[in-house]
Amino acid sequence: MGEQPIFSARAHVFQIDPATKRNWLPASKHAVTVSFFYDANRSVYRIISVGGTKAVINSTITPNMTFTKTSQKFGQWADSRANTVYGLGFSTEQQLQQFAEQFKEIKEAARLAREKSQERFDLANPALSIAAPQELSEDRHSPPLLTVNGPGEEKLFRSKSAEVELTAEKERVKKMLSEGSMCEINMEAELFTLQDSNAKLVAALQEANSSVEQWKNQLAEYEQETDRLRDQVAELEAQLGHPAAGQPDEEELSRSLEELEALLRAKDQEIQSLQSKKTDVGELEKEKEEAIQRLQDLERRNVELENRVQSAEKTLASSREEQEQAEVEVRRVIEVLDIKIGDLKGLRQSLAKLVD
Repeated sequence: MGEQPIFSARAHVFQIDPATKRNWLPASKHAVTVSFFYDANRSVYRIISVGGTKAVINSTITPNMTFTKTSQKFGQWADSRANTVYGLGFSTEQQLQQFAEQFKEIKEAARLAREKSQERFDLANPALSIAAPQELSEDRHSPPLLTVNGPGEEKLFRSKSAEVELTAEKERVKKMLSEGSMCEINMEAELFTLQDSNAKLVAALQEANSSVEQWKNQLAEYEQETDRLRDQVAELEAQLGHPAAGQPDEEELSRSLEELEALLRAKDQEIQSLQSKKTDVGELEKEKEEAIQRLQDLERRNVELENRVQSAEKTLASSREEQEQAEVEVRRVIEVLDIKIGDLKGLRQSLAKLVD
C-alpha cells in the first residue's frame, strides 16, 4: 500500500533564504496544491507539493514540529531534516486556519505512531534499553571565581558589572533584530500575495478595457435600432389614426405594434445590462488603485525596518568593542593580582626564615 492523501489546499510556497536566514524566496510561480500524505508502510506523515516537474515541498512531519501563523494569511514551519523553513501564503484566512488545524492533528497522529513503534521495538528488544546520558550543566564549563582582598578588588568588580550590562544590551539588540526580521519576513510574504492579486486585477482590467469598446459599439447599434423602431411605431400610430386604402386592418397593425414594443423593451434591458458592466470596470479600477496604495505602504514600512536593523547592527558592533575593552581590563587586573600574590608568597617565606 502506497501513500494516501489526507488533506489538500492551494497556496503560494516559499522557502527561507539559506544565505540571510531572513528573506523569503518563492518556490512556486503561482499557487500550487499542498497535500498531507500518510505512508502506511513506514507509518509516517509527509507534506508534499509539486510545482511543474519538481517537488517544492517534501517534509516529514515529526512530533516536535510547530506550524506558526505569522499573519492573517501566512504560516510557516521549520524542517530540521531538510535544513530549511517553509512558508505558505493562502488566499483567505479560513484556508490558513484549516491547514493549521490539520497540521496540529497530523502532528499528534505522528506522535502516537512514534510511541507505538517505540513500544513494539522495546518489546522485541528488551535488553537494548539504555539510559540517556545526563547533560552536563553549564556550571561545569564555567571557570571558578577568584575572591581576593586588595586594592584591585574594586576594579575587578566594576569590570564584571560592565560585562553583565554589555551582555544584557547584546541580548536586547538580538531580540530587536529577530523581531525586525520576523516582521520583514511577514511583510515580504504579504507583498508577494498583494503582487499576485494586483497582477490578476491588472489582467482583469485589461480584459474589461478591451471589451469596453465592443460594449460601446453594441450600445450605439442598439440605440440606433431603438430609434428606428420608435420611428416605425410612430408611423404605425399615424397610419392607425389615418388609414389609407389597401392597408392592413386595425388588428394586424395592433399586433405589429405590440411586437415592436416587446422588441423595444428587450433592447432597453440589453442597454441597461451594458451600462451595469461599465460600472463593474470602474470598480476594478478602484480595487487596482487600492492594491497599488497598499504596495506603496508596505515598501515604506520595509524601508523603515531596514533602517532599524542597520541601527541595531551598529549598536551591536559598538557593544562588542566595549566588551572587548572590558575583557582586556579584566586580564590586566588579573595579571596585577598574580604579581601581588607572588610578592605575598615571597614575604611569607622570608618571615618564615627569620623566625627559624
